[in-house]
Amino acid sequence: MKAAVLYEVDTPLKVEDVDLDSPKSGEVRVRIVANGVCHSDYSIIHGVLRSPLPMVPGHEGAGIVEEVGPNVSLVKPGDHVVLSLAPYCGHCYYCAIGKQNLCVNMFQTMVKAAMIDGTCRLKKNGKDIHHMAGISSFAEQAVVAEQACIKVPDEVPLDVVCLIGCGVMTGVGAAMNTAQVEPGSSAVVIGCGGVGLNVIQGCVLAGASTIIGVDLLDNKLDYALQFGATHTINPSRDELVRSVRKLTGGRGADYAFEVIGLSRTVEQAYACTRQAGTTIVVGAGSRRDTVSIPMGTFLTEKIIKGSGYGSARPHLDMPRLVEHYRNGRLKLDEMITRTYALEEVNEAMTALEKGEVARSVVVM
Repeated sequence: MKAAVLYEVDTPLKVEDVDLDSPKSGEVRVRIVANGVCHSDYSIIHGVLRSPLPMVPGHEGAGIVEEVGPNVSLVKPGDHVVLSLAPYCGHCYYCAIGKQNLCVNMFQTMVKAAMIDGTCRLKKNGKDIHHMAGISSFAEQAVVAEQACIKVPDEVPLDVVCLIGCGVMTGVGAAMNTAQVEPGSSAVVIGCGGVGLNVIQGCVLAGASTIIGVDLLDNKLDYALQFGATHTINPSRDELVRSVRKLTGGRGADYAFEVIGLSRTVEQAYACTRQAGTTIVVGAGSRRDTVSIPMGTFLTEKIIKGSGYGSARPHLDMPRLVEHYRNGRLKLDEMITRTYALEEVNEAMTALEKGEVARSVVVM
């Protein structure tokens, strides 16, 4: 099958033939229909997020189940599925306390870039190729854990709902699950790319009354307004903290979301947060980057917390997001700026880097 392989950091993906082993116990082979292009893929390619190489990126996929391995009960051949990057086990400590997004399975699939059993199903000339998030959906097919398959109705377009697999779940979940935004509250969202736009949508769904989109690119601010922001700020023209306070009664925002993954924007988000308000860090930053917070501000009872995959409970949250889309409460079609063929995946990455798209999709 064809797949896009990353052999070295800061080099283009190479679309070539690779081998895919059959699914083992508890695994499923999915024919990939479409895959959203996410900034996390870009971060892997450029070494911001470290991973073993070679690797097939892609983790925001959707497709149709073609084969199941032994002991699979959640899906069957012919099922349409969105792929989740949180293949939770259901019985570890984190699953027991309701934090499926932090399941011990995530260590293998995210950190070691392998299947849950620590091995790889992708190979080239007999040598292993690693899996991004246990999915690797920049490919014509993927073998994934059955827990990563979220069944969706056959009639929903897979080239649209694939976005739920990462960007939508991460953004909407950050607002509704992690922050638990309250009706009538105020929120500022720093970074209006694909995930940031979904944070905005999550704030809309939660009933926030003031939603401020922040970005340096005016086209992204236009997107922010389209997806529910009530105000926008371009920090290259207006001082950010002062502008946020002006829009929030002089206090600062009840909730501030950082959706870029840089220490300086985390610090800005924290500065934009009112006393006893909450700063949510959504962006995936480098382990080498550090955040500096004045000690005295802790006396204001500000809260700062991270959000991993929107604090997702995949088999509960993702079907709900599909229903929000079907009922017109969640905008997904409007988010897709461009589509690409698999052979054009490097062009898609360039458009992402330049900020030319809200979200793009690679369609197989």
